[in-house]
Amino acid sequence: MDKALIKKNGRKSKASRFARTFVIRLGFYFLLMALSFIFLYPFITMIVKSLMTDDDLYNITVKWLPSQATWSNYDIAFRRMRFRAYVWNNVIVCGAATVGHALSCSLTGYAFARYKFRLKNALFALVILMMIVPVQVIIFPLYKQYSDWGWLNSFLPLIVPTFFGMGLNGGFFIFLFRQFFMGLPYEMEEAARVDGCGPLRIYARIMLPMAQAPLLVCGVLSLVWHWNDYFEPGVYITAPAYRMLPSVLPNLYALLNQENHTMIQMNELEGIVFNEAMLMAATFLCIIPILIAYLFLQRRFMEGVERSGLTGM
Repeated sequence: MDKALIKKNGRKSKASRFARTFVIRLGFYFLLMALSFIFLYPFITMIVKSLMTDDDLYNITVKWLPSQATWSNYDIAFRRMRFRAYVWNNVIVCGAATVGHALSCSLTGYAFARYKFRLKNALFALVILMMIVPVQVIIFPLYKQYSDWGWLNSFLPLIVPTFFGMGLNGGFFIFLFRQFFMGLPYEMEEAARVDGCGPLRIYARIMLPMAQAPLLVCGVLSLVWHWNDYFEPGVYITAPAYRMLPSVLPNLYALLNQENHTMIQMNELEGIVFNEAMLMAATFLCIIPILIAYLFLQRRFMEGVERSGLTGM
């Protein structure tokens, strides 16, 4: 009788634990889906509206699905924003700046992690200060400096500083490489010194090939941040030939807000009314290269984040 009662109570306790675990998991997944929807809502809205016709935009019954998908919005936005010309500006700046950050920040981070020199702590404090102080605070002296050097209306203010460990979030990349190199054993460097390798050769032949994880993280983040940067290119570049893709969108938004939707006066686009659907299509065209790159690099990027020391910050 006692054994049967114990088994019965054991089954009840297992059932209660299973029910409690199920409820907790259900609540966790519900919270996860709710948070995911909050982050995905702007993208869903952008894609849905970019496929709407002009009638769908003013029809209150059309919310999530357009009555008829209109791909011509992308063709008009592609030509109106001169995507083919401006995307190459983004490619040049982002490619050169990413290479500059990878080379200079990895070398600087290696020096902070493995060598002792005077004022090392003070200099590293300046690197941390670079991470804290936003570029908007020092934009006026930077603009004056680049103006005196004749660098305005060119890509030089966006590219050259990255080869000296500066530029957009350069301090963060130095910190990233320093944390990674500090976790590597010293025996490999000592063996290389015994074989006659100098500091630069040790860095180039041994340490840099081992830093694939932080190099990938640095490359992806630098590429995304430079691609989406609007502030600095908007300050240093005013010539239309050197504009970046994000700086084109405000002009399209201003066109959208003109009274009575002023007609576009551009060759084959003359007579076409620019609407909100075309603006959403232009916005999606600006971010789709980054989305494609991230889809291909997503798995290796997450592995790089785990191995580079970012999770321990």
